[in-house]
Amino acid sequence: MTAPSTAAHRAPAPLGRAAVDMALLIALVLAVITVSEGIGIRAIPLTSSITITVLPLVFAVLITMLLGVPLWRKGLLRRLYSTRNVKFSSSFLIIVMLPLMARYGADVAPQIGEILSIGWVFLLQELGNLGTVVLGLPIALALGLRRHAIGSTLGLGREGELAYVSEKYTLDSAPGRGVLSMYLIGTLFGALFFSFFAPVLLGLGFDVRALAIASGMGSASMMTAASSTLAAQVPDMQDTIVSYAAASQLLTSFIGTYTMVFLAVPLQRFMYNTLMRGKDKL
Repeated sequence: MTAPSTAAHRAPAPLGRAAVDMALLIALVLAVITVSEGIGIRAIPLTSSITITVLPLVFAVLITMLLGVPLWRKGLLRRLYSTRNVKFSSSFLIIVMLPLMARYGADVAPQIGEILSIGWVFLLQELGNLGTVVLGLPIALALGLRRHAIGSTLGLGREGELAYVSEKYTLDSAPGRGVLSMYLIGTLFGALFFSFFAPVLLGLGFDVRALAIASGMGSASMMTAASSTLAAQVPDMQDTIVSYAAASQLLTSFIGTYTMVFLAVPLQRFMYNTLMRGKDKL
């Protein structure tokens, strides 16, 4: 009679350890958020017309990546970056992103009349999402990525592509690792790149409204970085820039999903099978 009771007494131990690991993960998240928000938005002027804007999101990703380096992932850090916590975080990543959609709607509403008057421009720019497949897939296959290229070239690797690939292939698959890698790289370097690239294009003579629309490429961090930099360069049009970028981001999140499913995915499948020449087939 004692053996069953002993086993029953010991059974909750793994559950208790998982709860402690989860509490440590939440504490790490709160600490990183606090530090990143404390650093705030940093503007680094390069020239009189070019300024790089570094967002707290970039600092947050950089801090967590540095803490997760295997070289010093020992003791408490090993528990924080346990396989259980990593899998939990990847599974709930999409749910955490959903409140962003409500924020986009709030930014669009004040300028809805002006946005509707040029709505066809927002729709036309969605075709640009196919560029990652047409240009990126052949290069990725030439570099030897194989099925990792499915996830890394479907789009910019943002929320929509992450959700599609994770549902179709799971994040533990080769396409899943490809899209997740692009998501992290885009979060860390994408905002920095567009903070620099947007004012460069503005300096070359592109219309600030066109650049504001182009800022909504499906990434919250990239959109914010590009539009914030443009707004700093043209403060008189700040409201227009922010609303155009948010509207473009909103359309990319919705219409871009259908563009991805009905245009990008079939095109990518055809190109992959053609370029692989029977070595691998989707």
